[in-house]
Amino acid sequence: MSAPIYPHPGRGITLAVLATACFALLDTTSQYVGGVVPVLMAVWLRFLVQTGMTAAMLWPSRGRLLFVTRAPWWQLLRGGLMVASGTVAYISLQYVPVGEFTAILMLVPLVITLMASLLLREHVGGLTWLLVAGGLTGALIVVRPKTVDFGSDLNIGMFLPLVLVVINACYQIVTSKMVRTEDPGTMHFYTGLTGLVFGTLALPWSWAPMQDPMLWLLVGLLGVFGSLGHYFMIKGYQKAPASRITPYMYTQIAFATLAGWVVFGYAPDVWTMLGIALIAVCGVLGVKVR
Repeated sequence: MSAPIYPHPGRGITLAVLATACFALLDTTSQYVGGVVPVLMAVWLRFLVQTGMTAAMLWPSRGRLLFVTRAPWWQLLRGGLMVASGTVAYISLQYVPVGEFTAILMLVPLVITLMASLLLREHVGGLTWLLVAGGLTGALIVVRPKTVDFGSDLNIGMFLPLVLVVINACYQIVTSKMVRTEDPGTMHFYTGLTGLVFGTLALPWSWAPMQDPMLWLLVGLLGVFGSLGHYFMIKGYQKAPASRITPYMYTQIAFATLAGWVVFGYAPDVWTMLGIALIAVCGVLGVKVR
């Protein structure tokens, strides 16, 4: 079987960078509303908008084929992992600045490599192990206590992004299995639909009135940014191979750090920038040696 031909890899890279900008805006908005809107309510509203947008974008070209799937239980698992990811991310952003949060999430490719070695018994070379160790070291530098008074500065919530890394790694592994038989658009639709169903079931225990219309707008933007980001990423992978796109995913760190500075006035210190750089370097090199 011949390898797929990508006539416009530059467009794929551009779409991937646009996706990272959307994801950075998603996380920044989540951090902004995190202290006001209950987590399960925010998750429900996000997936309500995301599902509606996905259906509106894909229905004209797909029609009823949008609902056709050969793996309903895998769709449910993938959607459940996305709900868990969105929930943990929303809580994490109440403890960790968005730029640092994003940098830690860039460990996902390295953790996938680690899981492939431990669970699937795949061979992993010594250099890759070194890069995994370097990336984890960078993450620990990022989440370290920032003051001398460790007792007041250290919070268990600061380590939630590391839990999120494992969830996202499982999500990516499930996705890599499903793309062999499933249409990416259908996968994206069912992921949002699963999140909407779970969120609706939890809504009676999580609903809180929001008097400020701006809050409704901001929470709605969670769905907009999430839906656009995943849509751009799907289209990007259709126009360029994953090996070309993956290194550019690290631009999300820059977008998130800039957004955190503009919206919250947070500027990372030297040690934090060192940790972020270590994660990025190890991640990009990890793609190259794989």
